[in-house]
Amino acid sequence: MALPPVPFWFLRHGETDYNAAGLSQGALDISLNANGRAQAERAGALLAGRGITHILASPMRRTRETADLVNASLRLEVAYEPDLREVVFGGMEGQPLLPWFPEWLEGRFTPAGAESFAELLERVAAALARGLAARPGPPLIIAHGGVFRAIRDLMGLPREGLTGNAVPFYCAPEGGGWRVTSPERSPGAL
Repeated sequence: MALPPVPFWFLRHGETDYNAAGLSQGALDISLNANGRAQAERAGALLAGRGITHILASPMRRTRETADLVNASLRLEVAYEPDLREVVFGGMEGQPLLPWFPEWLEGRFTPAGAESFAELLERVAAALARGLAARPGPPLIIAHGGVFRAIRDLMGLPREGLTGNAVPFYCAPEGGGWRVTSPERSPGAL
């Protein structure tokens, strides 16, 4: 599986109370907290004027709220893609991420009732194949930390490492691979 060689922006939703507490959310439909709303507003200002043509977002509450706040600056069409929703963590939702999460990420453990990383990868690859080919871009994809881990894997980059809440990343094909940069971080930082 690989991504279409089409540039795009990626933004993980703003912070929720579960993020602040280090708990897995998965399919739990959690709202942004006050910090998350401020993060999303700041991201909107950072993304204004960067040539983004439309927004493709997960339909979950935290990403919808983020899209609304970001779009106050961008004023673009928003489409919701069900396959960009966060991974289902089953019985581990609402639980601390450690110690089980690294084993899930490596494909050595899948909690009861959860999606495996391989299943997430397949779902995200299909969503991006549809979404990136649908219209000229670059689009802004607003989704989740687990989704960006799958995207990084599809780009041939390490899937490990936390993606900050509401930190925009520009992802562009370059020299047979991908380059990921952010207006908030040094080039290549994830």
